[in-house]
Amino acid sequence: MTDIKKSAPTGTFKSIMKSNTMVLVLLGVMILFEVLIQLTGHGSLFAPANITNIIRQNAYVVILATGMLCCILTGGNIDLSVGSVVALVGALAGVFVVNLGWPIWLAILACLIVGTMIGAFHGFFIAYVHIPPFITTLAGMLLWRGVATIVLNGIPIAPFTPEYKVLFESFLPLESDRFGEVFALGSYININTMIITMIITLICVLAFVITEIISRANKIRKNYTVTPIGFFIAKLVLLSLVIIGLGQFLARDRGIPVILILLAVIIAAYAYFTQNTVPGRYLYAIGGNEKAARLSGVNTNNVMFFAYTNMGFIAAIAALVTVARLDSAQPTAGVNYEMDAIASCFIGGASAYGGTGTVTGAVIGAIFMGVLNNGMSILGVDMNWQRAVKGIVLLLAVIFDVVSKKRKSSK
Repeated sequence: MTDIKKSAPTGTFKSIMKSNTMVLVLLGVMILFEVLIQLTGHGSLFAPANITNIIRQNAYVVILATGMLCCILTGGNIDLSVGSVVALVGALAGVFVVNLGWPIWLAILACLIVGTMIGAFHGFFIAYVHIPPFITTLAGMLLWRGVATIVLNGIPIAPFTPEYKVLFESFLPLESDRFGEVFALGSYININTMIITMIITLICVLAFVITEIISRANKIRKNYTVTPIGFFIAKLVLLSLVIIGLGQFLARDRGIPVILILLAVIIAAYAYFTQNTVPGRYLYAIGGNEKAARLSGVNTNNVMFFAYTNMGFIAAIAALVTVARLDSAQPTAGVNYEMDAIASCFIGGASAYGGTGTVTGAVIGAIFMGVLNNGMSILGVDMNWQRAVKGIVLLLAVIFDVVSKKRKSSK
């Protein structure tokens, strides 16, 4: 069975650069888009309002990518149904909240239960009947899209109540708590928004630094190989500056989007689950060698069932976020969402064969997709060309993974 106590990188400059290749590519793409946008006079990729839009518009990709990663880790398996599940759960949210007037908490709970049950439905046939995931979720993609259209009768439901939208589309501080404006850095900045946002940002930086220090100390205590102290400090400084930079962008706009807090919770929870818990490491074990994992006592059927049940739960969360952003439940919602989630995972370093990948990598892949979409949209690139570019990027990511696997196996 694959060693589930994988050590840290060797600490050499080459290995550190290799493990952060996607981050460097992301930075390069952002700089390239900024230059092109400035030259064409379309504004700026780094405008505070645009940074906020990137977060809000691509929240569903980040959410779905965390769940999709769990499926991919089990052996390169994917879930093609998530876009349709988003449409169906979103349709039910519209019926519950708008048409029936249910309490918000009850409607959200019902939607999460339905999404989880759909995931369990897929998981049962995949794990225990042993129908290939591709076929099962392809059937789900057709089935749930049809059911969503039936529920909505082909007609969107809108608008959602302010009480519902505030859960996913509001900002901290709330608009009622903002006061005082000053003109700085080329725009009007709300003083209260700036102060509260930067305080929260600094708290996040402090939490990040403490968490990293504790993690490094634990690795040393367990005799894992860690990066040299110089590289470690440089990493803390650079990432802290990135967080502070993001905070100041948000502070100059409307503050911290509530959806960003939800994303942080989901990312932290799944990163911890996959890297620091036994059930999470089982996902890697199955992807590394399913037969060996089974012989070692891992109930592979239960692990597969969990992966797809969890995907349904995650798709339900993405649906709740999507209908809040669109302010409507539509039968066409979620089209190609599964493709964005799958691409994010592979671009972020997940292996097409399973057993390799991290939540952090999937999130970076999702951010890359978001920047790609946003940058090309600002430049006015035709939608068909945007699809073509994303397809090429995905193909290159998979080719890189396959070539790397072959090189490792030949050594």
